[in-house]
Order: sequence, then structure tokens, then C-alpha cells
Amino acid sequence: MNLSLSQAVGNALIARGWTLALAESCTGGLVSAALTELPGSSAWFERAYITYSNQAKVECLGVPIEMIDSFGAVSEPVAISMAQGARKNAAVNVAISITGIAGPTGGSPEKPVGTVCFAWALGDDAKHTTYKTMHFEGDRSRVRMQACEYALTELIHLLASHP
Repeated sequence: MNLSLSQAVGNALIARGWTLALAESCTGGLVSAALTELPGSSAWFERAYITYSNQAKVECLGVPIEMIDSFGAVSEPVAISMAQGARKNAAVNVAISITGIAGPTGGSPEKPVGTVCFAWALGDDAKHTTYKTMHFEGDRSRVRMQACEYALTELIHLLASHP
């Protein structure tokens, strides 16, 4: 991943005096690894939850199992709950969540391989949670890398526009 993207995230967080947590599923820690590649990232990177299984999402982040049963693990409601749970549990100012289907299997007509749901929880309340579903092309590695880059790029935009 492009280190300048990670540096831009770090600079934006330092400028605000904010800290970050991640809740990663399909990316399995790739975003965390990209951010912690930077020396000094401990000044703004608090922790990451690698919640690959549904059980981990429930136990570590407080995602209601009923929500997963109703909408599926790859859904905007689950992504929102993951981000809000990470922000709350880690006591940080901002959290990102990523949950998706990297492939090559696991897709369906409703949620094809490459479907990734994101959420960004900023500040102290749920009203500043932004979410989006993206559809990425390519093999498993490419889907995961695109998800990482998108999560960080969007965070930079959100931080620039957040009061």
C-alpha cells in the first residue's frame, strides 16, 4: 500500500489530536499493518480488532447477533455497528470498519464477490457515522487492497469535512 496514504491519515489525526481504531474483517489486518508501518504511528493508532468470524464481531464489538442473522455479516448495518463498537470499546475519536466478500467464493447474486461494506464513526455519537458499500473487481488480493485504500482515502475526506 502507498505509505503516503497512511502518512496523510496520520497527519490528519495528529492535527486534530485524535486517535484511531479499526474493525477489520475481510481485510484481516491489512489496514492496520499499513498504518503501523509508519514510525510514530503509536501517537494516533490505538488498536485494531480483527473480527473475521461472526462470533468475533459479537464478542469483541458488540454487534447484535440478530443484526447479523437479519442482514448478513456483509451489510451496512453490521459495518456501522462494528465501527461504533470499535470506537466505543477503544475510547477513540474515530473508527473504521470493513466487512466484505473478497472471494473467490462466498458471493451470491445479491452480494457478489467484491462487495465490501465500510463505516467510519467519528466523534462521540452515532450521528457522525458514515457508511458505504463498494463493489471491487479482481482477485482476492486485489479486492482486499482496494478495500484498504478506499477505507483510508475516504477517512481523509471525512476528516477534512468534519467539524
